[in-house]
Amino acid sequence: MSLQKLRRLLFSLPTSAGLTLSLLGSAAFPAAAFGQAAPVLNSPARPVPAFAAPSNLTPVHIPSEVSRLLEEGKQLETQRRWIDALTHYEGAAKTYPSQSELQQRLSVAKAHYDVARRYGDVSFINAVHSLSQQQASQVYDEVLNKVQTYHFQQPNWDHLARRGFFQLDISLDDSNFVQKNLPNATPAAIARTRQDLAKVLEGRKINDRAMLKEVALMISSWAFERLEIPAAATLMEFTCGAASGLDEYSSFLTGTQVEEVFSQIEGNFVGLGVELKTDDNTLQIVNVISTGPAARGGVKVGDRIIAVDGKTAPQLSADQLADLLRGEEGSLVEVTLVNSAGEQRTQKLVRQRVEVPSVEDVRIIDNQNGVGYFKLTSFQKTTDKDVDNALWKLHGEGMRSLIIDLRGNPGGLLKAAVDVADKFVGEGMIVSTRGRSPREDFDHKGQLPGTWRVPLVVLIDHDSASASEILAGAIRDHRRGVVVGTRSYGKGSVQGIFPLSNSVAGIRLTTAQWYTPSGQAISGLGIAPDVEVRNQAKPAVSSSGAAMKLEASEDAILRAGLSVSRDQLARRDAVTQKVGK
Repeated sequence: MSLQKLRRLLFSLPTSAGLTLSLLGSAAFPAAAFGQAAPVLNSPARPVPAFAAPSNLTPVHIPSEVSRLLEEGKQLETQRRWIDALTHYEGAAKTYPSQSELQQRLSVAKAHYDVARRYGDVSFINAVHSLSQQQASQVYDEVLNKVQTYHFQQPNWDHLARRGFFQLDISLDDSNFVQKNLPNATPAAIARTRQDLAKVLEGRKINDRAMLKEVALMISSWAFERLEIPAAATLMEFTCGAASGLDEYSSFLTGTQVEEVFSQIEGNFVGLGVELKTDDNTLQIVNVISTGPAARGGVKVGDRIIAVDGKTAPQLSADQLADLLRGEEGSLVEVTLVNSAGEQRTQKLVRQRVEVPSVEDVRIIDNQNGVGYFKLTSFQKTTDKDVDNALWKLHGEGMRSLIIDLRGNPGGLLKAAVDVADKFVGEGMIVSTRGRSPREDFDHKGQLPGTWRVPLVVLIDHDSASASEILAGAIRDHRRGVVVGTRSYGKGSVQGIFPLSNSVAGIRLTTAQWYTPSGQAISGLGIAPDVEVRNQAKPAVSSSGAAMKLEASEDAILRAGLSVSRDQLARRDAVTQKVGK
């Protein structure tokens, strides 16, 4: 799943200051899990950081294809295109999981992306500059306490220490970090500090949480003496490094990111009602929500935002432009857009609350046979109601069988996935979760009342992840329907969102792994479809920039799903006729 996921714009308040949620987020690296915009950086290249995992490979042992991938990735690093490098290494490492050098470069790109994202986020910058060393130490300790209490694996304190050093080393090479925290330091002084930093842990073993905190405090004081880096800035890099070093999906969340997570879960935002991705340091609009102010203002898919309130892309990163779109409900924002024909226009839009449905394109796709269809785009608090509304609408239109399209669905709330599966699975296991703590061990079972018995087909692809895989796995294992498409992503873990009491921020922690009704773990494996379809078509874009729906004749997976639905109906009708005789 590409890291250049979509970003909904958007501002909403957390539902509860102390709420911990179980969610099955995006399969991608957490920074993209809820669609944060990706900055594109352009500055000189850097060497391999001192704390990156050493590679035991030599060129003679590296296959030529891997060598090519490494060379392409290093060119992206040289250009400081960290989001592109991250996406590149993520795909390469998935293809060649045993090649440790690819994993090493992925770790470097991920750490660079992390620090660039944080220091493009005003909420994080303000938090760092408002914290004293003692307060930042309390944030670090709270994060370590949550790791010790809730993470699905026993923490390796020495590893977390080295991840903190690694992240600080990366940050000292980041222009945004340097500009915000040590504007008077010379490049030579920074380079000497990085070299000395690499020697601090030599021969030292961090055995427990108290020792880890002590070392972090010592380094924060040392860094201030050497470069006058604010102690809070150093400690926050240790905090972020520890969180991201736990596993693929755990991460520190800035205040802005916490708000985005809860907005995604709630299914509503205050904003313009658009979804964006970065494109040449501008914001490309990839979806326009029909009920939002952007749609009413004539904004189209394919338009690019090049300025917000007079601030342009050369002055600000794409992520900073996106942050300017935030604001209170009812406030005005001026955006300058360029359409696909290169025509430029400026208009003012009013930020409003936008409801984002999790179910789209509800229709009878085959009138002759009564085949219903809807696309499930995410699993949020409104999903249970949204699916019910879709089912009753289709029932009223004569639905005799149903296709649920989960392609591209990155996941969401665990409860929402269980609730949807329970609509189709009778009694029996839907999914089980298992963690290090018994409090994370649950068996989620279906209830017989209210079960829809309509013949069912579920469509999946490589971007169907997490909560999507729970639904598809339950349908497949219970033989309740037929899963059609390509193997899903393979994200089989549960994350909890923990707001921090000592800072306007939070932490996402992997708290458990989940298993399908047959006991299959999904991590790294995915859901294998019953009917595999290799050739896929991508939705086209019209001359107006709007995304066009693919008809079954153009969409190989949908075409295969329709064929299966018709076969299901034919078999059921044959049985009915035989019983009738």
